[in-house]
Amino acid sequence: MSDFAWLGSVAACCTTGSFALQVLHILKNRDTKAISLSMYLVFVFGVLCWLLYGVSNGDVPLMVANGITLVLAATVLLMKVVNERVR
Repeated sequence: MSDFAWLGSVAACCTTGSFALQVLHILKNRDTKAISLSMYLVFVFGVLCWLLYGVSNGDVPLMVANGITLVLAATVLLMKVVNERVR
């Protein structure tokens, strides 16, 4: 492990944690109108690709961070789609 592995851990916590905050905000306010559906579709696909890349390389930190981010971002995407159908 390199001397800067801690930096990767901090980055993973920040980027993954930001989606946890977004999910909590949406659950609290039930408002997804300002969220871009196309951005989240592309983002979720990108995170899935990163997850698969981590799996193919056996990179556990990459798999964990992107697995959690995928669940959180997919939750935002699902809430966006559900909220648009209700309106």
